[in-house]
Amino acid sequence: MPILIAAVLWGTTGTAGSLAPSGVPAAAIGCAGLALGGILMFLTSRGARSLPAACTGRERWLLVLGALAVAAYPVTFYPAVSRTGVAVATVIALGCAPVFAGLLSWMTGQARPTARWTAATAAAVVGCVLLVLGPELSGHATPMDLTGVGLAVCAGLSYAAYSLIGGRLIRRGHSSGSVMGVLFGAGGLLVLPIVLSTSTHWLVTTRGAAVTLHLALFTVFLAYRLFGHGLRHTPASVATTLTLSEPAVAAVLGVTVLGERLPAASWCGLAVLALGLAVLTVPLGARRRKP
Repeated sequence: MPILIAAVLWGTTGTAGSLAPSGVPAAAIGCAGLALGGILMFLTSRGARSLPAACTGRERWLLVLGALAVAAYPVTFYPAVSRTGVAVATVIALGCAPVFAGLLSWMTGQARPTARWTAATAAAVVGCVLLVLGPELSGHATPMDLTGVGLAVCAGLSYAAYSLIGGRLIRRGHSSGSVMGVLFGAGGLLVLPIVLSTSTHWLVTTRGAAVTLHLALFTVFLAYRLFGHGLRHTPASVATTLTLSEPAVAAVLGVTVLGERLPAASWCGLAVLALGLAVLTVPLGARRRKP
């Protein structure tokens, strides 16, 4: 449940970003939210300051790699959104993430993909594809930006990487708050130069400040605290599949808040996506009738 709540919060990212002042570089918007939210996470996480000292040498390298992966996400995802649109970038990034997470888990010997995870992930990815391709299937196709697609795939890889690293450190006994605090605090510091290298006047405008605060407080600070808590009891490969609910939230917000329209194929995609998530989240015993 914490991971699904986090996914709902992440689903507001595209809508919030679209309300930022015009002309602001896409990467700067995402990096500003990560910088503020990540540093806030570090400052408020108990044990975050002492975590590196409590880690083994190998675990410190994992923290470095995780922080780099965290920093890579807004640098790739938000430009992908500006090139391909919110729905397409979100679905590509999150559709790739479970596959990357499953493969990385398998390659590193952490977990072997189960038949249930494979079926649920396949259904969720198919649902996401239908959600995005609905307009094209309805005859309203637009040219696909291959650079944007590549950036979205890179975002999916970075998301899978820091989810896997965070989950591994948490399951080794480190608190979820301290792990997420260090990963996102360091990631926020890494992207801070990107924010400062651009014009920052938009940050002091009403809309700019509101968007940045929303991204920092809800999609970074709160969402990743919930996500870290969920990783204590959920494998990263399963967690990344659960977050495929984010495109559904983004699509519904696009319809209700931004006035977008979804064709029938996209609504079918939402239904298939929900079915895949149900397969993954409902306990097997709950689907069996009692004798």
